[in-house]
Amino acid sequence: MATRSDLDLAHRLADLAGEAIRPLFRGDWDEEQKSDKSFVTEADRAAEAVMRQLIEAERPDDGIIGEEYGIRNEQAGRQWVLDPIDGTTSFIAGRPIFGTLIALVQDGFPVLGIIDQPIGRERWAGRTGEGTTFNGKPVTTARCRELANAVLATTTPHQFSDHEADHFMGLAKAVAERKIIYGGDCYNYGLVASGHVDLVCEAGLKLHDFAALAPVVEGAGGMMCDWRGEPLHAESDGTALAIGDPARLEDVLEAMDLRH
Repeated sequence: MATRSDLDLAHRLADLAGEAIRPLFRGDWDEEQKSDKSFVTEADRAAEAVMRQLIEAERPDDGIIGEEYGIRNEQAGRQWVLDPIDGTTSFIAGRPIFGTLIALVQDGFPVLGIIDQPIGRERWAGRTGEGTTFNGKPVTTARCRELANAVLATTTPHQFSDHEADHFMGLAKAVAERKIIYGGDCYNYGLVASGHVDLVCEAGLKLHDFAALAPVVEGAGGMMCDWRGEPLHAESDGTALAIGDPARLEDVLEAMDLRH
């Protein structure tokens, strides 16, 4: 379980990452393309480096899984999972809808998560057994009586394989055409927690992409799962659904033609 001390540390990690990122936003910095075709910038590396330094100093027995600098203490039961800039393309484009993701994973399951948008200074924090907060105040997801009225978000349709795209389009056809949002990365999940977006549907995610999201969405009264409806964990297949109103799960899976 995540303790109050763990949550306090996570907030300090987010503070440090923000301090590293803000001076570089819309500034001059180096970028490069990694082997998986994603981009990395000086800000990504600087933010992860300062977070890792603090974890190593204060939680030396814990593991670290970072997008930029890899794994430390791989066998530890507690792992800090870091994505210094989720939405690097938005950062590169000067769009303040990227975020720093910080998670604590216990025996493979996320128990604490922070989504921090350092430019707007917006922060969602969730811990298992405790409600989610936005800038320190409690938030809740929205109730959604039917999919036809839902706001649906995904970062990009290019993330889906042809087969996955078919399932996504089934869901897209079930919601209002003008209530589909593209782009946003982790920011969309914060908006689910705050009750502004009803659904997020994505695929191709890695642990550092989703570990922080689940405690935030679930602590606000929503749910996160894979496309089979199973809880997210370290061995999940990379598909993800965030559903503000858990009562809509079966409707979502049916619309995606995943109930057979």
